[in-house]
Amino acid sequence: MDVPVRELKARLSAYLGRVAGGQEVTVTLRRRPVARRVRAEPQSEQEPTEEKVRRRLAATPGIILGEPGKIKGSRRPMRIRKGEKTLAETVLENRR
Repeated sequence: MDVPVRELKARLSAYLGRVAGGQEVTVTLRRRPVARRVRAEPQSEQEPTEEKVRRRLAATPGIILGEPGKIKGSRRPMRIRKGEKTLAETVLENRR
């Protein structure tokens, strides 16, 4: 089926539905074919699982994996005395 570019732009969803159904659509510009739309083949590769990603990263030289789970706080947190700025306040001040 030949479809002018203007018609394709106006009714793109309808033509994509036809292509998904298996019909071939040829896009024309000034009555000359410029593109052909055909149904895409389903991709067989699935997204890798977290375990596969960790295995690949562990096998990569120079990468050291940490322990999974929530990051724990410091064993000895800093005490902020009266009148001292917190790190967050210092960062915000330097951004201005």
